[in-house]
Amino acid sequence: MIELLTVISLTVVCAVVPGPDFAVVLRNALTGGRLAGIMTALGIGLALGVHVTYALAGIGLIVSQSIFVFNALKLIGAAYLVFLGLTMYRSASKEMPSGTALETMPPLKALRWGFFTNVTNPKATLFALSVFLQVTSHATPLWIKIGYGVIMAGGVFLWFVLVTMFFTLPSVRQRFTRAKLWLERSFGVLLTLFGIGIAVSTNSSRS
Repeated sequence: MIELLTVISLTVVCAVVPGPDFAVVLRNALTGGRLAGIMTALGIGLALGVHVTYALAGIGLIVSQSIFVFNALKLIGAAYLVFLGLTMYRSASKEMPSGTALETMPPLKALRWGFFTNVTNPKATLFALSVFLQVTSHATPLWIKIGYGVIMAGGVFLWFVLVTMFFTLPSVRQRFTRAKLWLERSFGVLLTLFGIGIAVSTNSSRS
């Protein structure tokens, strides 16, 4: 029971604390519509499944014990966030979809954005490692660990679906209409800063 409560608590914290995942979901939901936000959330959930899988397979132990491997993964994640941030900034526009045609972002593109943002996110890596290397024990049955993984991925997915549903409410979304250009560029700058911060922390850990 303690393990389960700890996993749920960590999932809530990981989901609610703003980061690259939140920025991407919010951006896609506001500019691409409800379906885009949900598909982005699904991509994040699937990426967490990847983190859970390699943690259960024992690869997570190798990553946690190898500074070189972990730093390499962090640099890859940093590079992707910078790329995504610059892409957001450069593609920002003042135009908003008119009427009720909110779903303007291709679902598969939204899914890819969510997946690659999370799968390269060091915070998600640490989330999975903390659960399966510290919270659980060798005595925990595999099926229970898999259940924890489902709770982690499903919980984060549901949180971002709720975020999407809220920010795509007509009354809420209309407030962001006039600030679309500013919002998109802000999200781009935010993701770029996230990436730079990860890169700097990686270089600092090497010295």
